[in-house]
Amino acid sequence: MAASATIIGVAATSSVALAAEATPQPAPRPAAGVTLPSAPVEKVIVTYKSRTAEATSNSAAKGDAAEKAAKTGEDLSFERRLASGAALVDLGKEAASQQDVSEVMAAFRADPAVASVEPDIRAYAMAVTPNDTEYAKQWDLFEPTGGMNVPGAWDTTTGSGVTVAVIDTGYAAHSDLSANTIAGYDFISSSADARDGNGRDSDAKDEGDWNATDGECGTGSRASSSSWHGTHVAGTIAATTHNAKGVAGIAYGAKVQHVRVLGKCGGSSSDIADAITWASGGTVPGVPVNPTPAKVINMSLGGASSTCPTVYKNAIDGAVARGATVVVAAGNSNANTSGFTPANCANVITVASTSREGNRSYYSNYGTTVDVSAPGGETRRATDTPGTITTPENGILSTLNSGTTTQSLENYKPYQGTSMAAPHIAGLAALLKSAKSSLTPAEIETAIKSNARPLPGTCSGGCGTGIADAAKTVQAVTGGTGTTPGTGKNFTNATDVTISDNATVTSSISVTGLTGNAPAALKVDVDVKHTWRGDLVIDLVAPDGSAYRLKNSSSNDSADNVLASYTVDASSEAANGVWKLRVQDVASGDTGYIDSWGLTF
Repeated sequence: MAASATIIGVAATSSVALAAEATPQPAPRPAAGVTLPSAPVEKVIVTYKSRTAEATSNSAAKGDAAEKAAKTGEDLSFERRLASGAALVDLGKEAASQQDVSEVMAAFRADPAVASVEPDIRAYAMAVTPNDTEYAKQWDLFEPTGGMNVPGAWDTTTGSGVTVAVIDTGYAAHSDLSANTIAGYDFISSSADARDGNGRDSDAKDEGDWNATDGECGTGSRASSSSWHGTHVAGTIAATTHNAKGVAGIAYGAKVQHVRVLGKCGGSSSDIADAITWASGGTVPGVPVNPTPAKVINMSLGGASSTCPTVYKNAIDGAVARGATVVVAAGNSNANTSGFTPANCANVITVASTSREGNRSYYSNYGTTVDVSAPGGETRRATDTPGTITTPENGILSTLNSGTTTQSLENYKPYQGTSMAAPHIAGLAALLKSAKSSLTPAEIETAIKSNARPLPGTCSGGCGTGIADAAKTVQAVTGGTGTTPGTGKNFTNATDVTISDNATVTSSISVTGLTGNAPAALKVDVDVKHTWRGDLVIDLVAPDGSAYRLKNSSSNDSADNVLASYTVDASSEAANGVWKLRVQDVASGDTGYIDSWGLTF
């Protein structure tokens, strides 16, 4: 059967697909060793003792190589000096035998002027394919069409040093997660909903969110089994990897902190807001301070609301101010995300779901408030009868529990939903924060959005900037290829600025560290969310107050959003200083906000 985790007020945003139960796995074994290629030695590295001629003179080092060549019968030559001062000596062969190498090294070691000699060995990228037994089924991580290009990021970062809070149903014990799970908290204040008899406490155990009968949680609610939703989300983020077991987590070096807010019939916004505050290191009356605050928060949950409630807004803004990146699922109603919260709140990364084919998943919400998309899968087709499972291989496989009400044996199952898409982005945010700890939540959001790739399939309604690309984004923030925010020549601001009717607003970027004037081809990237972009006039304002028109208003342009790059001849302007993006709304009836913008010098 299938159970939709729809609940009163707030819902876990997964469309839960129950496939055949996996056989419980044995206890974790040490990761199998990886056999590296056996490359021949072609060069040796010789370090001479200080104050010898060979230590400082290339001519002397060349002469010594020639002397050793005559002694050993090998064709040795001095190639270059290393940064350490050591000499790199070529053996003159592409595949010198072990005996030849040994003789050459022995000749150098016998020289009293030599401090050390060692072979110039080969090194290899260690982000090998995980040996986790179910990894081949995790298309969402590696397939080029619908996947998120995660393995390419693992050479640089695995998320170590970062805690990710999963604000959800709590934790069902699982051996593929236990090593990466740290203490959390249960924020469900109603003991009946918590099913633990005592309301809020320090035990984040998932007590089950089953509903025994239709209508138990309000009109239209259906009887369902426990979803173990938080455990599935957590596995996508940080399941133990390279342990010859189960699945691989995106940020498998990170730690997961379960913060329980969803129980029987969902959860309340008051509990969820307190959980956001606590998870990010804020103070909640009557609750001990979180000793391990999260730098990433995942909320795969949501409820219907045309506005972001103040209680959410305050909690989210506080979390972001404390340095936490907040990731939220867009929702599964195949409707505009603007009608669902906290997906419609500012200061969050709102995530839509895509299928294995790279289309917007048939159930995924959409719209101008969506920032980016990620794999959420489809365990059935849109035309299939709800509750059936026809394509489990196209869902998102992760850690779970086999209990229908209370916890039983651990297992793995595929789910579908924006709940599954959001933890992909939370995992990526953890990778970024680990790779560059100075990144702010705004910079992380901008990096993810800027380096996403267009959907290879179709998306009606708006899927943000595309499918996130983990490897490209990590490369960008660490100085590789991609669109790099905040690294010298690229400057961004991803703080939301509300655009009201007939109002003028600005967003500022302070440019420092450059010399001279701005270029004649200054690139201005603009991401403005608005329901009638023809209302907008957009200017770039230089530090001296000069304005450069980027976009005029047009009564005939009724499309949503301004997502564009402009080129400005700013060669007469000093590069350093405060640059502003000025947006004027010149008509009534539609509003929006500046989502992010950037300058590339």
